Amino acid sequence: MGPTFRSLENYILAVVVQRSFLCMREAMPFLGQDWRSPGWRWIKTEDGWKRCESFSPELEDENSQLNNNISHAVILTDDEEEEIYRTEDCEFAAKKRKKEHFWNSTKSQCFYSEKWIYVHKESTRERHGYCTLGEAFNRLDFSSAIQDIRRFNYVVKLLQLIAKSQLTSLSGAAQKNYFNILDKIVRKVLEDQHNPRLIKDLLQDLSSTLCILIRGVGKSVLVGNINIWICRLETILTWQQQLKNLQMNKQVNNGLTLSDLPLHMLNNILYRFSDGWDIIMLGQVTPTLYMLSEDRQLWKKLCQYHFAEKQFCRHLILSEKGHIDWKLMYFALQKCYPIKEQYGDTLQFCRHCSILFWKDYHLALLLKDTGHPCTANDPDTCFMPVSPQHFIDLFKF
Repeated sequence: MGPTFRSLENYILAVVVQRSFLCMREAMPFLGQDWRSPGWRWIKTEDGWKRCESFSPELEDENSQLNNNISHAVILTDDEEEEIYRTEDCEFAAKKRKKEHFWNSTKSQCFYSEKWIYVHKESTRERHGYCTLGEAFNRLDFSSAIQDIRRFNYVVKLLQLIAKSQLTSLSGAAQKNYFNILDKIVRKVLEDQHNPRLIKDLLQDLSSTLCILIRGVGKSVLVGNINIWICRLETILTWQQQLKNLQMNKQVNNGLTLSDLPLHMLNNILYRFSDGWDIIMLGQVTPTLYMLSEDRQLWKKLCQYHFAEKQFCRHLILSEKGHIDWKLMYFALQKCYPIKEQYGDTLQFCRHCSILFWKDYHLALLLKDTGHPCTANDPDTCFMPVSPQHFIDLFKF
């Protein structure tokens, strides 16, 4: 039996109090129970719980408008509510179609700006669930990382590894984010004309993977409609054609150029390179650089840097004069063994907190900021750089 009311006034007062409580509960934020992080701030709406920190201004304005409609509808009379509900049914359907169009649009830029995430592989008392590769790729700020020249090669290599083996393991949102970031990378290369060779290799691997997946549709898991993947493949082919037709702008500079430097300085520059293809490309600039790029000692140092001595013995290549051809050996060994990877900046992993994060070295020097809420006594001893392959291995369960 429900509660009884002695008068109509008490009944109306109880209804007002109950509706006021519901209105307050909808506006109250929900904070995560994890004591090691501040948690997300959530607000309850008709469509469910939504995060307050929306990365889309369109959805944020729409949610605020929806919350205002809810708060106004609470204080209306029953007759007015019935009329509002009839009109809101059509509005809700229109809003739902608008949301679906927004989320399904491949051109929508859905980027997160988080600097760190917690990598948990199992449920604990404080955290439920686990972190996947797609979630980590979505939440970490890769969009702004490609604008940093120190992190550009790192992000491109990570995208290349995902294209080769992990593309089907990404969720639909992660795949959309993947292609949005790739679109920004291609646009950046076409504008500043830097590192086109890296992007060509990435697009070649990605197009080969997509061709195999599309041919084997039904046998492999593809998230999304097959027509979406065909459109993505056509976009990749368009990008490849644009990069193929890319013409380097000739820079007019009346000051000091690379050719004006003395030979020992040019030689020191070549010895700083860790990629054989970069040495070959630089050797095509001038005859002097070509002569320096063919130095046997240069290629010997490069082989010794990337490979072990036991690997040399298995792939000895001699020239016509009986000497070891270190240049040919480098490319032969590269096909059999992985080379050492060098990046200006990488993601960092804290072994104490199990947190993956981007470290801002400027803030670290000025404010002694570790890049994440670390609880260790000496945080610097807990950090370890994460290579692109290690990033993927972190989420293999």
